[in-house]
Amino acid sequence: MTDPHILLPGQRVSLAMPDRDHLPDYHRWENDPGTILGFGTQVPQSWEVRAGGWEAAGRNRDFPQFEVITTEERTPVGLTTLQIDSAVRTAEYVILLAPEVRGQGLATEATALTLRWAFEYAALRMVWLKVLEPNAAGLTAYEKAGFKPAGRLRQSGYWRGRPCDELLMDAVAEDFPATP
Repeated sequence: MTDPHILLPGQRVSLAMPDRDHLPDYHRWENDPGTILGFGTQVPQSWEVRAGGWEAAGRNRDFPQFEVITTEERTPVGLTTLQIDSAVRTAEYVILLAPEVRGQGLATEATALTLRWAFEYAALRMVWLKVLEPNAAGLTAYEKAGFKPAGRLRQSGYWRGRPCDELLMDAVAEDFPATP
């Protein structure tokens, strides 16, 4: 295993280039019942689908992924993704954290670092996300990182088998002054 290629260092976590050797970890995290609940996908994903998605994403410049690693141990603990719409310079944000590190505040820092990348390096104007309304931990992390409420999609998601609203949140570049 090689040292991670750090793109943006943080205090507790850093953003690094994703590593294909960690694909089994990513697959495990995505198929965790808590992840399935939070994403509202309701079904696990096969290894073949995940591996195929890795190959396709690697060829798409408008789909940058960042491995979230612990700054001290340099251990992978998550992924963040920007799904860029290059025509309008905006992106959808998605985060995935390993089940064993949830609830430690790492999502807030990983989100803030990804927003910094989006605005300072990718020159995006706005980043948005959808979060299921019952996902209180996600809402808190996103707000602490700088996202603001932007709307509601009524009954468009599922939480524990019941329809629920999805909340839209956004962050704009002018709210994030460049770091010196």
